[in-house]
Amino acid sequence: MLKFRKMHDGASGPALASWDDERLTRIGAFLAQTKLDEIPQLWNVLLGQMSLVGPRPEDPAFISLHPAEFAVIHTVSPGMTGLSQIAFAREASVLDPEDRVGHYVRQILPQKVQIDQFYALQRSFAMDLRVLGWTALAVLLRREVAVHRQTGSMSLRAPRGESPTVALGRTEA
Repeated sequence: MLKFRKMHDGASGPALASWDDERLTRIGAFLAQTKLDEIPQLWNVLLGQMSLVGPRPEDPAFISLHPAEFAVIHTVSPGMTGLSQIAFAREASVLDPEDRVGHYVRQILPQKVQIDQFYALQRSFAMDLRVLGWTALAVLLRREVAVHRQTGSMSLRAPRGESPTVALGRTEA
């Protein structure tokens, strides 16, 4: 999977980085925040190694924690964007800075696995079009999108302290 280099040469540390991670170069932090580091993956899509929509490849150490679930997820091509990427577009900002990996493994990874399994079992052309549309909204307009873990329906996430948003005729909290 091609990506622009975001970290200093020889950087080591946890598999998860935040936008303020000292391993990132100044340009790398910008690329990560704007998601421009993903653009080279279009080459992988053109070569047929990835699709535009599908579960994102995961670190092998995290895959080993849920082998049966990832067996299902790996039945579809990895994608540049997907349901769990939309749901956790701001993942770096919610991870516990004192224990990023532990928090990810306990709280976020199980949810991503559930969403990616749903996609693998229910994928369709119509779903891919919806994912692409909501991805554009999330990335270009910097809006937070909620993804229902059992149905895959998406809606704008309500700003903190406000009522849920209605989108596409469905209300989500």
